[in-house]
Order: sequence, then C-alpha cells, then structure tokens
Amino acid sequence: EVQKLNQQLEEKNGEIQQMINQPPYEKEREILRLQKTLAEREKAQATSEVLCRSLTDETHQLQRKLASTAEMCQHLAKCLEEKQRKEKGNSDEQIPTERSNQVFLQLLYNETSLQALICNLREENRMLKQKVAHV
Repeated sequence: EVQKLNQQLEEKNGEIQQMINQPPYEKEREILRLQKTLAEREKAQATSEVLCRSLTDETHQLQRKLASTAEMCQHLAKCLEEKQRKEKGNSDEQIPTERSNQVFLQLLYNETSLQALICNLREENRMLKQKVAHV
C-alpha cells in the first residue's frame, strides 16, 4: 500500500515537473482549458439543479391537483349516496327522477374524467422520473 502511494506520488511529482518545465504559453493554455472545463461543469450543475427544482415543484403541484380532484369525487359520491338514501326513504319502489339520473351521469362522467386524469398524471410522473434520472 505504501509503495503504491509512493508510486502515485512520484507520478504526480513528474506531472508537476512537466508543468513547471512547460513554456509559459503552454501553461496558460492548460490553465485556460481547465478553467473552461470547470465553467462547463458548473454550468451543467446549475442547470441540473434548476431542472430538479422545477420538476419537484411540478410534481408537488400535480399531487395537490390530484388530491383536490379525489376529494371532490369523494364529496360527489357522498352527495349521490345521500340523495339515493333520501329517495329510497321516500318510496322503495319510486322510479328515479330525471335529476337523480343527471347526478348519476355527472358522477359517472367525473369518475371517467378522474380516471383519465390519473392516467395522465401517472404518465407525466413517469416522464418526470425519467427526466430526473437523466439529470
């Protein structure tokens, strides 16, 4: 282990000596190249951080939308249940009214819309995860 470290130290010393022995313009060129590489890496890191922050914000926003949509669907389902209980209490054999049919159709439409929204959100979440993994 010590020999290995000594060998690495000698290699580094050799590189330093080469740099010292280089003409000044070559040193400047190497410094400029290293500065350019560093600037590119810093720029890439900053871009990555901005993208991650943006994706995180978008994910939170989509989660809030999904939660509010689910809450609304639950509320509508409770309203439909209550309406059906009231109608059943009035008459066990009463034919559903036009209004209850409309409520039922609206709930069915909302459920279908919610399922489509959930599918879209899942797809978007998958895409965002891929972007985050890529970044």
